[in-house]
Amino acid sequence: MIRTEYDFVLPVGYASETGTLQKRGTMRLANAADEIAPMKDRRVQSNPAYLTILLLSRVITRLGNIKEITSEVIEGLYSKDFAYLQEMY
Repeated sequence: MIRTEYDFVLPVGYASETGTLQKRGTMRLANAADEIAPMKDRRVQSNPAYLTILLLSRVITRLGNIKEITSEVIEGLYSKDFAYLQEMY
C-alpha cells in the first residue's frame, strides 16, 4: 500500500493565537487538483510566488491543534519553517 501522509516537526514552530508553538504536523501527498486549482487564484496570478503558500495550505492536514490550515496560517510561519515545508513538499 502506498504511503500518502507524512509526519513532520517544524524547526521553530508556528505561534498560535494563544502564543503556543505548534510544531508537529502531517502533510499528505499532493494530487493534480492541488497543483491546478491554485493557478486560478488572483493572488497567484498577481504574484506567482504565492503558489507555494496555497499548495502548502492544501496539503498540510494537521499542525498541532489548529483546526483549519489556511493560507493565513502558512503566511504566519517563520521563514525557517516555511523553507522546511517547501523542501518536504
